Amino acid sequence: MKRGLVLEGGAMRGMFTCGIMDVMMEAGIQPDGIIGVSAGAAFGCNYKSGQVGRGIRYNLRFAKDRRYAGLWSLITTGDYYNAKFTFHEVPTKYDVFDAEAFRASPIEFYLVCTDVMTGEAVYHRCDDAGDEMLEWIRASSSLPLVARIVDIGGRKLLDGGIADSVPLQFFQSQGYERNVVVLTRPDGYMKSPSSIMPLVKVFLRKYPRFVEAVARRHEMYNAQLRYVEQEEAASRAFVFRPDPPLEIGHVCSDRDVLQRTYEQGRRQATERLSALINFMHQ
Repeated sequence: MKRGLVLEGGAMRGMFTCGIMDVMMEAGIQPDGIIGVSAGAAFGCNYKSGQVGRGIRYNLRFAKDRRYAGLWSLITTGDYYNAKFTFHEVPTKYDVFDAEAFRASPIEFYLVCTDVMTGEAVYHRCDDAGDEMLEWIRASSSLPLVARIVDIGGRKLLDGGIADSVPLQFFQSQGYERNVVVLTRPDGYMKSPSSIMPLVKVFLRKYPRFVEAVARRHEMYNAQLRYVEQEEAASRAFVFRPDPPLEIGHVCSDRDVLQRTYEQGRRQATERLSALINFMHQ
């Protein structure tokens, strides 16, 4: 039986995910596979490379660095999170991603993007850790309107959360029968229709199927949350949800808030560690 780790996105809400993953890594919990969406992919790759603390570390370091993220980057490059600095220079120069450990790890690592031409999810397995993987992570993390479309192999890609926000069903289809699911929204959360639809219709009008996917996203997401609850009740999923709700938003440059969000994830994982270990070893 294969055991998986399913990581929702949420941009800087992913600091909660980092806290949970670090406790899991410190406890020696080794899933057979990981699938991440957006921030879940950007931070989840550190699990396969075994780099405890890396996600929170570089975000604290560059939180107020305009080369990393912010309006200056959006205006000058077209990306709120600077494509070159954030996704290529940080992992190769400033807080080096352990590509060798990533390649050597037996953990399978998948991420999710959305094809803007079809509006459908693209699932990609990353076995190597070179520039192409970094571009796949950038694509998975590229939010509509605040990031440019990423072209990989002729595919035009954006944020994976548009087409598949919580890819539990996909992972089950790949043979992962028992899964830890990390959500970044609290219990009882329901997504509403997107408030940015008027802008999406204008700026992404060349991609009508993608526009349709954005318009339907709340329906897809809420159905996925109901499915996660169903699998949790059947003891096929072990689910982390922030309790209380996270104080952090999609973007944040406040180091104290980043640290508190990370510590909230650590606390929750520590409190439930025995139950988690039992679930993984049943």
